[in-house]
Amino acid sequence: MDILGKGIVTLRDIATRTGFSMNTVSLALRDSPRITPETRDKIRSAAAELRYVPNHVAKSLVSRETRTIGLVLTDILNPTLTHTAQAVEKALAEKGYGTLFATSNNTLEEEIRVVDMFRSRQVDGILIYPTRHRELAHLRPLRKANFPLVLLIADPDAGIDGVSVDDRSGGFRATRYLIGRGHRRIGFLDASHRNGNDEKLEGYQQALAEAGMAFDPDLVVPTTGHYARHGYFALDEMMNRPGPPTAIFTDNDSLALGALRWCHKHGVRVPDDLAIMGYDNIAFTEFGEPPLSTINYDVDAVSRLAVDRLMDLIGAGDVLPAPRVTLIDPELIIREST
Repeated sequence: MDILGKGIVTLRDIATRTGFSMNTVSLALRDSPRITPETRDKIRSAAAELRYVPNHVAKSLVSRETRTIGLVLTDILNPTLTHTAQAVEKALAEKGYGTLFATSNNTLEEEIRVVDMFRSRQVDGILIYPTRHRELAHLRPLRKANFPLVLLIADPDAGIDGVSVDDRSGGFRATRYLIGRGHRRIGFLDASHRNGNDEKLEGYQQALAEAGMAFDPDLVVPTTGHYARHGYFALDEMMNRPGPPTAIFTDNDSLALGALRWCHKHGVRVPDDLAIMGYDNIAFTEFGEPPLSTINYDVDAVSRLAVDRLMDLIGAGDVLPAPRVTLIDPELIIREST
């Protein structure tokens, strides 16, 4: 009989192949000292030939652990979040955990659905970049029920553990740098307004206020999305308003790329006529023409610290410690676009 053809190899199959009892096979595969090395090697050799893999579902019924973590992000096409998925998966694998991945596609309803789906699959914890940073009512009950959960944003008032780059500080640093370069008309392309995520805008406004500069709503253009094309058309709108800016700060680097394309097409010199500051420091920024100044979103640090905190919560057992929020101060990366 072709055992491999059945798809799933069981302890019974190994026992049939080797002539040992199922109990002996089980002990050998768990490296029990009750089994002689000769017997263990014979059983392990048969298991390898049959391509046996342990039944983690059965194990989880006993251990109450599945060794899997749910990861929820908003948009897999966002380069920073793509990098985050890779970094989280790697960090979890190093700790012996698998990753179940889902995207909310920037909708709260889908986010709620995938969180419930992960819970039904008995994941040991969840890492989530929420669609709306201030709408967490569906997540707070999980934390109150001692379910391990870490946000990939940092809201001190959420009552949930979080790890993130300090976006308010990033917006402040970007704007303050442009002010320091002598700019007095500084625009902001805002992609986060749709979901009420205003940290970068607040940092932008704070820098203006500290410099004694009035906030001009005409210098903020809400974009219709997060991609380069949205940056292109948002800058077109801004530059055709009265009193256009001499510098802009963008919500992410993709918007900055679109803005850079608009400048090339319309004969606007960067940075001589318009300085451009992005956000995230994704891979292409240093290869732009010109290379883009940006704020570094340290994906690896955020992912590592978030996974470490989640492991702490999982290890805490039935009563979790008080929520802790970790903010990483972002680095300003200066290149030729400013």
